[in-house]
Amino acid sequence: MTMANSNQEGGHSPFWNFSLEFYSRPRVAPACLELQDNAGVDVNVLFYLMFLAQHGRQLNRDDVARIDATVLAWRDRAVKPLRGLRRDLKNRLAQPDVAAIAALRTEVKRVELEAERIEQQMLERLVPASTIGTQAPSPDAAARANIDAYGRFLGELPAAPVTILLKVFAET
Repeated sequence: MTMANSNQEGGHSPFWNFSLEFYSRPRVAPACLELQDNAGVDVNVLFYLMFLAQHGRQLNRDDVARIDATVLAWRDRAVKPLRGLRRDLKNRLAQPDVAAIAALRTEVKRVELEAERIEQQMLERLVPASTIGTQAPSPDAAARANIDAYGRFLGELPAAPVTILLKVFAET
């Protein structure tokens, strides 16, 4: 997930705006990257679960599986390859044509961000908040339940970054 410099069209989406604001908070980006790189978390799915929690929607493992299935092909065929290319280009910046590689990396980063925005549109359109989960006693309870359900879906999530995200969520 990369949301820096994200003045893209589509900023009018409540989910996209939530994601931009949440990702910009201190300690959120490193926590998300740790979950993405070490636990297989799709940060867009994670943010959708938290966005749903903000609206009081509490999910179970089957709900999370349905959400993940909605974007699986897009994530695997568009987002992940672009992320991999961007990261590979970063490692090649010591090559002779540093400026050209840096410019290409910047463009790939822009396209990767657009692919993530499209993934978020898919989530909003194909799994509307009103069609999934149950009403939670509070947004914080929903966030804990939703991240726990995602952890059960993926296997297990490391506690430290999850704790950070839940704390920051509670402060919003």
